[in-house]
Amino acid sequence: MGTYASITSFFQSGGTFMYPIALVLAIGIAIATERWYFLRKSLYANQKAYSDLLPMLSNRNYKEVQQYTNRSKSAIARIVLAAVETMQSSPRRDDIESAMQEGILETVPRLAKRTNYLSILANISTLLGLLGTIIGLIAAFTAVAHADPADKATLLSESISVAMNTTAFGLMVAIPLLLFHSLLQNKTVEIMDSIEMAGVKFLNAIVKGHRNSFAARATDSRA
Repeated sequence: MGTYASITSFFQSGGTFMYPIALVLAIGIAIATERWYFLRKSLYANQKAYSDLLPMLSNRNYKEVQQYTNRSKSAIARIVLAAVETMQSSPRRDDIESAMQEGILETVPRLAKRTNYLSILANISTLLGLLGTIIGLIAAFTAVAHADPADKATLLSESISVAMNTTAFGLMVAIPLLLFHSLLQNKTVEIMDSIEMAGVKFLNAIVKGHRNSFAARATDSRA
């Protein structure tokens, strides 16, 4: 109960700027939670698609690949679908690689969406805290100017202590938001690296499978 009372007293003594900073915190937590869940879900879906699609491509089961990729919502599935569709019209490695690279570039905005808002919110929180402190200090010095000389020192110290609460709260909000931003960026980079690695392996499997199929048809024609 003592801790709750201390937090309540700290928040109430900070003034009106504590409320917009608290709103920034709520928005930041909502964004961080949604992005973390989305990235975790994307990572799992991509890992599953990779383990399912690689054997299909190695065995040249392109019909199964198309059926699977049409059902899957993972980024890797979309990239493989683009590669297989391109291969049917142009079996050149460069064309297939370009189609896959285009799919990878389309994936980046989805993974990084709204993550940059966290750094913006952290800056806003810090600035709101500083603004609240400055306005609080202006009010404190104005009040002290008309106070009894014997009480000026005590009143000024108390007013400054209250005004500094907004800066403290702004930093308390900004620091975890920046931490969440860093964690989400690292997770996004990890997913993008895994997608690019999978793309290279899929490309090699597709090209190798196409060459083996072409060689088999050439051997049958000579026979």
